Amino acid sequence: MSIDRNAALYGRVINWDDLQREELRPGVRRAAYGTNEVMLVMNELEAGMQLNPHVHDDFDQLAYILEGEADYYIGDEAHRMAPGSILLVPAGKHHHIQPTTARVLNLDIFVPPRADLLHLLEWIGPAPAT
Repeated sequence: MSIDRNAALYGRVINWDDLQREELRPGVRRAAYGTNEVMLVMNELEAGMQLNPHVHDDFDQLAYILEGEADYYIGDEAHRMAPGSILLVPAGKHHHIQPTTARVLNLDIFVPPRADLLHLLEWIGPAPAT
């Protein structure tokens, strides 16, 4: 039985700082918030982290920088990003991010939610009883 995340989140105020983080690899931690339709993944990145070029074949990704600066690569092309910068990463394009400051907060937006990251939403729990 799938969780109705929308119903479980209605009326709940969530603070990113209260969410459990997953350490993906040294220098990369993440937490997520998501409904049935969209997923937000907050990535905390450190300079010198292991880079991870990868590709998503079947969905676009929006990357938004909240803190710090980074070069965001799509293929071999670097895009300098700073707080307030947003970048569309098209489906099927190799990409990765490389921090150029000590710390970067990068918010990724996925529509629909990424199936391989649904474990990050387990904190939401079942929908409240009505």
